[in-house]
Amino acid sequence: MKARTVFLIVLLIIVADQSLKVWVKTHMPLSHPQEIYRTPVSPYDNGIRLLGEKGQIYFVENEGMAWGWKFGGALGKMALTLFRLIAVVFGIYYIRSIIQKKYHKGFIICAGLIFAGALGNLIDSMFYGLIFEESTYDHVAKLFPLKGYTGFLHGRVVDMLYFPLIKSHYPHWFPLVGGEDFEFFSPVFNIADASISVGVIAILLFQKRFFKKDTEEHQPSETNTAANASNFVQVP
Repeated sequence: MKARTVFLIVLLIIVADQSLKVWVKTHMPLSHPQEIYRTPVSPYDNGIRLLGEKGQIYFVENEGMAWGWKFGGALGKMALTLFRLIAVVFGIYYIRSIIQKKYHKGFIICAGLIFAGALGNLIDSMFYGLIFEESTYDHVAKLFPLKGYTGFLHGRVVDMLYFPLIKSHYPHWFPLVGGEDFEFFSPVFNIADASISVGVIAILLFQKRFFKKDTEEHQPSETNTAANASNFVQVP
């Protein structure tokens, strides 16, 4: 696979991810978290429905890692952004290496997907605090204000996609949560997160195909094996 192909895949994901994030940031206020979760109502208000209850857009800002995890306040946020930056720089050299070594095309594409997702969220963390106003529950932020909502490396990642696949209830006999609402796949995520997830899941599912050894290079062919056996028999 050519490096140009991987570059185009990464570029397409970054453009799609950032375009949607900028649109959400400049057209929607923050979505209100609901105090009480009620099925089939989503955990947020102020959303845009795409597929009824199966697909919606909300505006949520993530200060930390996936699933909203965060640590260490401002210093922890800076450390997380720097870690993402190091991972992205390493990813450039890694993808270049596996292309030169002619790894399986599918694995190279998966690596590109993971790299694109990491880079997409890194852009938010590095620059969004500088180029956007603060978003609130009743205020839509403007792009390129006189002063951003925070400093370099402290931006918040924009999440917006919500696709609950299954909404139901736990059986009443189920321990601890019996009778309560159940929802499969509840996180609000973005295109960059989806790109990382698809890349990782595909590697796990197809790892045997991606890392299959070329046995033909290491094992003699049937013809050579038969010839060697014949020669061995003829030895007095």
